[in-house]
Amino acid sequence: MALATIPGYPRIGKRRELKRALEGYWSGKRTVSDLEETALAIRRTNWDAQTAAGLDLVPVNDFSLYDHVLDTCALVGAIPPRFGWTGDTVDLDLLFAMARGGAGSEPARAMELTKWFDTNYHYLVPEFYADQTFRLASGKPFAELAEAQAAGVPTKPVLLGPITFLLLGKMAGGDDAASPLSLLDALLPVYAEVIQRLASGGAPWIQIDEPVLVTDLTPANIAAVTHAYTILARAKGSAKLLVQTAYGHVGEAYPMLAALPVDGVGLDLVRGSENLDFITQHGFPADKWLVAGVVDGRNVWTNDLAASLDLLGRIQEHVPGERLMISSSSSLQHVPYDVGLEDDLPTEVRPWLAFAEQKLAEIVTLTRAVNEGEDVVAAELAANRAAVESAAASPLRRNPQVRQRLAELPPDADRRALPYAERARRQRQRLNLPPLPTTTIGSFPQTGEIRSARKAADSGTISTEEYESFLEGEIADVVARQEKLGLDVLVHGEPERNDMVQYFGEQLDGFAFTRHGWVQSYGSRYVRPPILYGDVARPHPMTLRWATYAQGLTERPVKGMLTGPVTILNWSFVRDDQPREETCRQIALAIRDEVADLDAAGIAVIQIDEPALREGLPLRHADQADYLRWAVACFRLAAAGARPETQVQTHMCYSEFGEIFAEIDALDADVLLIEHARSDQELLEVFRTEGYDKGIGPGVYDVHSPRVPDTAELTDQLQTILTVLQPDRVWVNPDCGLKTRKPEEVWPALEHMVAAAREVRDTIGQGG
Repeated sequence: MALATIPGYPRIGKRRELKRALEGYWSGKRTVSDLEETALAIRRTNWDAQTAAGLDLVPVNDFSLYDHVLDTCALVGAIPPRFGWTGDTVDLDLLFAMARGGAGSEPARAMELTKWFDTNYHYLVPEFYADQTFRLASGKPFAELAEAQAAGVPTKPVLLGPITFLLLGKMAGGDDAASPLSLLDALLPVYAEVIQRLASGGAPWIQIDEPVLVTDLTPANIAAVTHAYTILARAKGSAKLLVQTAYGHVGEAYPMLAALPVDGVGLDLVRGSENLDFITQHGFPADKWLVAGVVDGRNVWTNDLAASLDLLGRIQEHVPGERLMISSSSSLQHVPYDVGLEDDLPTEVRPWLAFAEQKLAEIVTLTRAVNEGEDVVAAELAANRAAVESAAASPLRRNPQVRQRLAELPPDADRRALPYAERARRQRQRLNLPPLPTTTIGSFPQTGEIRSARKAADSGTISTEEYESFLEGEIADVVARQEKLGLDVLVHGEPERNDMVQYFGEQLDGFAFTRHGWVQSYGSRYVRPPILYGDVARPHPMTLRWATYAQGLTERPVKGMLTGPVTILNWSFVRDDQPREETCRQIALAIRDEVADLDAAGIAVIQIDEPALREGLPLRHADQADYLRWAVACFRLAAAGARPETQVQTHMCYSEFGEIFAEIDALDADVLLIEHARSDQELLEVFRTEGYDKGIGPGVYDVHSPRVPDTAELTDQLQTILTVLQPDRVWVNPDCGLKTRKPEEVWPALEHMVAAAREVRDTIGQGG
């Protein structure tokens, strides 16, 4: 009999319970016991949903208070020395210090944050040293296994695999030339100990996640996988080991995976459709289980069950049903909990959608069809067919005017009117800024007052006029404070925006929105991705009202703030009935119109944020050129709506810029603002060695940590930056937007940043 399972489940709580518990604990308003009680309740609710749906194996230890990679660091004792760990069990305060920065007079810098494969989730990057040692330092997997067993859950403990853990980390302490895989033999005894304890604790299956196997691997990487699992297989006792992949096809690793001494292999058959070709061409070992990821774990559209059954039929030509598990293609942590919570979705669109709970039902329906025959689930299959056909035929999907306009664009529509050197000359004359100009990335704190006012406006408790008057007051206050601090290029603070993507999507045709569709970005930072179901059009200006109001309050330039087309695409749940390139071009055209309106209104600096440009980058190098081609073209199409004398800035974060430097340069933005504070100078060396000739603002302090850097620290940071980059290119700014920080953290940090910029200007003889 085939079994139903999933690799993982959302972990934030249906009503964001984890966010409130975490932030309450960090603020001192909740105790450790309060936090642990909330976490336990979320885990039990998750397990109940999965067992009630009919899963045969339920993942445990897929829950995390902050990040599962951070949990793995704690599990194996990979604690950076700056946190002063004494070698005992890693407690919550140490865990959160690693994630958010330490406390005290000389707080330790938080670990670097970067994106998880090609998703919108971000993980904390493990730091390793040449003399690194490992030891078991956390009992989390064992405690959660015991909890689940006590609740009667059919358990499948989940671990992040040793190969992925090492390859996602970095060598620190001057050991950059060494490979993290050089530490594998030191790490494996700890993993073996964990597996032994889980097996002796009664775990029938142990899932070991190795998503790195869907990336380009060297022969040494592949050999390391074989070495690792040859050793770990000896530790499993009576338990079965499952190596789980996700996010694409395993390529050259398939023969190695098929030969591993493990009991099962999990393959993504949605984004990694090539995996079926590997099974067909090479066969599948008769002694292993296949976990077939046939339900999309990354998107929210109702699965075409008929197509999935056809796929499963083809799989069963090579894998018997008694060695088949039917699953989602990845952990369901990337989708919201339940469509049933959403009362405000368009009536026609709602049946097209499947969130985590609906995907559980799809998996169980498919499993029953395989085991018992399709007649047993005929009603479910008929309802699914109706939903799929409704989506395909709906007029909500197509806007003929948008399609015609895109078809008629001239060949040079994505080019600015003048080359950069001439644009820069005109912009210098227009803006008259000092050397090392200071600015921010855009957003300011979304205080309780702002959120309360927005909620009151949404509910009708206050009128539109009252709400807009409130927003004007917030904007006036933020502009005045920036002027007082001495920032050179200001922002309006974005108090009117709920989210940098949702705000735009709500004003564009083709988008739908949820109230409870939250997914985790990192830590307690959750987002509600828009659902992009149809052709995109801009019925009216989206930001003009607030940009022009803010500019009218000051003589200093105030940036018009836009989210770029690629980020809107990559941070949405995107329609799956046409190429992503086509959808992105539609968004770019809408943003281009907004750029033109801001420019015509006299806004001298327009920032088009693309923090997610690299997130859409395919994991295989062979697939990346085409994505980068159209992603760059879409940004350029949007930005080309600005005149030469109007400066176009963009912001990017969490990127390995060296891998895509040519494409970053090809964006042709006048100023590039980047995440940098948690990174070393290697990030900037790329821009120096490649001869980047445009403005660049490396973030001088980390906004993802609550700590406030002092002027001396920021001065040192800026002077270090200037050892790599020329002063006439450098801007001074934080790493990212300030939305999630508290005012008492933001204003002192910006004051110190401005003071540091002035001090460094004086040292280079260009005071201002």
